[in-house]
Amino acid sequence: MGCCTGRCSLICLCALQLISALERQIFDFLGFQWAPILGNFLHIIVVILGLFGTIQYRPRYIMVYTVWTALWVTWNVFIICFYLEVGGLSKDTDLMTFNISVHRSWWREHGPGCVRRVLPPSAHGMMDDYTYVSVTGCIVDFQYLEVIHSAVQILLSLVGFVYACYVISISMEEEDTYSFDLQVCKHLFIQMLQIIEQ
Repeated sequence: MGCCTGRCSLICLCALQLISALERQIFDFLGFQWAPILGNFLHIIVVILGLFGTIQYRPRYIMVYTVWTALWVTWNVFIICFYLEVGGLSKDTDLMTFNISVHRSWWREHGPGCVRRVLPPSAHGMMDDYTYVSVTGCIVDFQYLEVIHSAVQILLSLVGFVYACYVISISMEEEDTYSFDLQVCKHLFIQMLQIIEQ
């Protein structure tokens, strides 16, 4: 088997997906984005399962990975719509934190080139212990960084879907060939027994 087989390519792709998902998981943890943290965690588990299925020649595990990639693309399309405020969604809601905190994307205050200034809250409009943060000078706005992350996830998932389907089809052909060989051997064995009996 050559190194550029579909199976080898799927292994490399799963490794890239793991690296990308772990990077995204770190920044979602820093921003207390609980919905993406949960999604990334599930994604990491299923990618490991797909990697294991590819290495161990287990097409059922690869099928689970294939179904998950379709769901993962859907989730990332939702994230893109959320941050671009498509269809009535607003990036200023607490949807990504399950409405349990007022945290936002980590990139909002720490993006490339961003200058972060903490402003004390006004006395009459004081909200608990929250301080107000002013962010200026960002090279790329945080919502576009989140969209780029999601677009990379979509690209890796779509390519992974194609390779997973290819590896599954190859595995099924090999299983069919194996079962055909067993049937031929069984038939030959029965014929030999019949010849011996005569």
